[in-house]
Amino acid sequence: MQSLRQAVCVIVHDEKAGKVACIHYANNSWSTVPAWTVPGGKVEEGERLDEAAARELHEETGLAVAPEELRLVHTIQVRAGWDGKGPFLLSVFATTSWSGELANTEPDKHLAVLWMDVRTLPTPMFPTSHAALTAYLGGGGRGFSTHGWDNSVDPRALVEA
Repeated sequence: MQSLRQAVCVIVHDEKAGKVACIHYANNSWSTVPAWTVPGGKVEEGERLDEAAARELHEETGLAVAPEELRLVHTIQVRAGWDGKGPFLLSVFATTSWSGELANTEPDKHLAVLWMDVRTLPTPMFPTSHAALTAYLGGGGRGFSTHGWDNSVDPRALVEA
């Protein structure tokens, strides 16, 4: 029996400026072209979800937030993972407070790490990042969505404007 894999992402929302932190991901992943995403990654074995989210945020952007300051805003059940190893559950956290300056701390993986306007999200974007941002910015909806369960949709397809 396969255990459920866990991933996390963090929506860092500068409400005053109307911007969110986004990463221009360069590595071949769900796409063969560079695509935008929000900070996040895999949860290590035995790691709490909020601690993994805070760790990934800091590793990828240099921004620091205490795990207890993160708010769970959405969950996405993904049928086919970025790595071809099957499904995973993505826990989407959000924060409106942090310390540090936004930076590209992993230039070997990312082309850029930038503040992007919430009214004009960058494209192409990883589908789960787009779903997470759309749900969060739209008020959360029911707090749960899926990706890749409709067989007519390629789970690796990017979201274009």
